[in-house]
Amino acid sequence: MSTFRRPSRRSLILGGGAAGLAATLPWAAATPASATPARGRWRHRAEDTFAAMQRHMYLPEVGLHLEEQGDAGDPYAFVWSAREATAATADIGASLSDGFAALEKYWDDRRGAYASYPMPPFGEGGDAYFDDNAVIGLEQVRRFRMTGEPEALAAAVRIFEFLPRAWDTDESLEHPGGMHWVDAEWNPHRGATNVTSLTSELAAHLYELTGEQQYLDWARRTWSWVYRALRRGPGLYANSIDVDETVNETLWSYNSGAMVGAAVLLHRVTGEESYLEVAAEDVRGALDHWGRMQNLYPQPVIFNAILFANLLLCSTAKPEVLSEVHDVMERYARRVWERNRDDSTGLFSFQSGGGGAPDPSATPQTLHQAGAVQVFSLLTWHPKDFRHVT
Repeated sequence: MSTFRRPSRRSLILGGGAAGLAATLPWAAATPASATPARGRWRHRAEDTFAAMQRHMYLPEVGLHLEEQGDAGDPYAFVWSAREATAATADIGASLSDGFAALEKYWDDRRGAYASYPMPPFGEGGDAYFDDNAVIGLEQVRRFRMTGEPEALAAAVRIFEFLPRAWDTDESLEHPGGMHWVDAEWNPHRGATNVTSLTSELAAHLYELTGEQQYLDWARRTWSWVYRALRRGPGLYANSIDVDETVNETLWSYNSGAMVGAAVLLHRVTGEESYLEVAAEDVRGALDHWGRMQNLYPQPVIFNAILFANLLLCSTAKPEVLSEVHDVMERYARRVWERNRDDSTGLFSFQSGGGGAPDPSATPQTLHQAGAVQVFSLLTWHPKDFRHVT
């Protein structure tokens, strides 16, 4: 196995720690009055989905997940899938020690970043994707917020040290700046919305936690670049500017979510109303577009989990949007549960890209199961916990 080049995919969210985790989970903290039947139903569905993922996709002898069910080629999950499985573990309240131990099997000391595939002896590593590393950093932030473990914050800081090398430095371009997708010569995107907006979120969190000015500078710089270069209307962002300066105009739901989340966090750490005004516009635009099931359902389930989490984060500053956000979430989750679940295994199947009606020839993947767990889990959260979204 040499260098891995994955199909184009996008990444975001969460993490946790083992000690005292149950006491910090959103549903565990809910008051009896907030423990509605609907929340209980979605909690059970999240737990059932997680159990099926572990039963069919987890390899306890090595502490890693499969990339897809029955994979006999390069069997272990890519790091993005491993990260989302760890996030799902946090969401259902299981011990996270195995999840974070699994992630460390991908750490490449030489590069100072997480490789796309496990390092020896489990695999031979692979290219380091900047978006993968950004979302793992966000997961470590959540772990720190939940547990106070200093090593989690140190890990997030360590990850961030890798990210600035993604910034494009050619000042002659129409929109100079933006962040590359992958640390490799074949990198196709010189300014990718996902990497750049996720880095903004991570930087804003690190500024809030450390007070170090460099993080605020990066949070502003990265958010502003995406807003100027790739915003196509409120809440809608093109995918990337490629290395040949063509623009990939594809709209992905998680790019909408990450930009909303970054704006909310920038408002939170600076108090500047302009960020909240844009976040409010983007939430309205995102709901108008992604609230239509014909637009939302074909999106990868993990992208929608990221969108939903960031819309909930925005509701902490704009509570008037919560009812509509929750309605869209529940309609989507209900459709996925009813149309995509195999009752015999408890696993979910989608199109090859991870969304839409199930393709009978597609094999269930860890990434998709973890995305479903996250979507169902978000429907159990109490509003007072939405500010903990990362």
